[in-house]
Amino acid sequence: MAGSILYPYQQSYLKDKSRFKVGMFSRQAGKTLTTTLEAVLDCLEAESEGRIAKWTILSVSEPRAKDALDDGVKLHLNAMRIAFEYLEVPFDADEKSYEVRFPGGSRIRAIASKPSTARGMSENLILDEFAHHADNRAIWTALFPVISKPGLKMRVISTPNGKGEKFYELITSPEMGKIFSRHVVDIYQAVADGLQRNIEELKAGINDPDAWAQEYECQFVDAATAWLTYDLIDSCEDDDAGLPELYTGGYCYLGVDFGRKKDLTTLYLFELLGDVLWLRECIELFRTPWHQQKAEITRLFSTYRILRSAMDETGMGSEPVEWSKYQFGHSRVEGVTFTATRKLDMATALKNRMQDRKIRLPRSRDLRNDLHSVTKTIGPTGAPRLSAPRENGSHADRFWAVAMAAAAADLNEPADLSALQTTRNASGGNTWGTATRRTKYDGY
Repeated sequence: MAGSILYPYQQSYLKDKSRFKVGMFSRQAGKTLTTTLEAVLDCLEAESEGRIAKWTILSVSEPRAKDALDDGVKLHLNAMRIAFEYLEVPFDADEKSYEVRFPGGSRIRAIASKPSTARGMSENLILDEFAHHADNRAIWTALFPVISKPGLKMRVISTPNGKGEKFYELITSPEMGKIFSRHVVDIYQAVADGLQRNIEELKAGINDPDAWAQEYECQFVDAATAWLTYDLIDSCEDDDAGLPELYTGGYCYLGVDFGRKKDLTTLYLFELLGDVLWLRECIELFRTPWHQQKAEITRLFSTYRILRSAMDETGMGSEPVEWSKYQFGHSRVEGVTFTATRKLDMATALKNRMQDRKIRLPRSRDLRNDLHSVTKTIGPTGAPRLSAPRENGSHADRFWAVAMAAAAADLNEPADLSALQTTRNASGGNTWGTATRRTKYDGY
């Protein structure tokens, strides 16, 4: 019965009974419809055999979870004229579970996805639009043990969402390919199999090559959303970056993004060798008193020949910036107000340097993820707008410290060279308080 209403690519996916299965389909090509049909048929088979089958659909949001039941599970059951009970029940303090229950005890439910959701479950799983789940690596860690029991199944379906996500790994990793059966269906295959879509009309309508490649051609195009792609970040990483002992005594540039309670204070210092900025040292402080933060700034200025620094004076940063100007000279300390225009200028300075391979960064997972976290959207004037989520204790704090240092290095205004004096070398004499830590370059 199912085969007669499905296109060949949907039939192929549905007939695959692998325990672990991942599907990457073009937008609006029926991946959720097909996957929910599989869950419905599995429950009906269990009911006919006197068994109980349970499925949970994890969606990006509560409304999307409800859609998966309404436009998938309930749609199939109504078409088959199968009796079921539909419930909306409390799941978390402020969330609901949408459930379809069968007379014999089988059940399909849909809930919003988050790392804590999976604890205590033991049932078949569908991860719907998984590449778009927030923090999907943490979700994966929490979820995979749910299907540890032999016989339980996992279905992961999505359109791409750039490189670096767990879904990208599921589709491309050779190791994951040994476990997961993979199905990839772009718009061209879907149309060739009978899906009624006007490809040229859709392509002209979206009017964005990166978005078209990602949403319809199923390509992992990082550039569609990320300001700095993983490929670009990769090209600027070097094992000799981030080592204070390699400081040669050259001119340096410092970027400082201040935080106090919620965000990190990040201090990233670069030495200019030729026309390339090399990261020599970074300091990250969390909930650190101002006097300790100022002590670290003083240490950097006394250790390195800092020609110019750019410091965030937005909000709480105004006082330490004013202090820094008094201590180290107005020509060497620039206060930066984070307006949309200024943020774009600094981010562009960093991106230009990275594209020209004129900056070297260490192989640090935290820094790498922070640099990639800044995304761009197009505003009504056509200019890019930059934003970043607050994740893993950072609100792109590392990105902005690096961007400010890059912008400071590009500034043509002369600095007061008479103030360039250091009192100690970069490899000794550092004292670190309990609230201070160096970045650990993990060499991922």
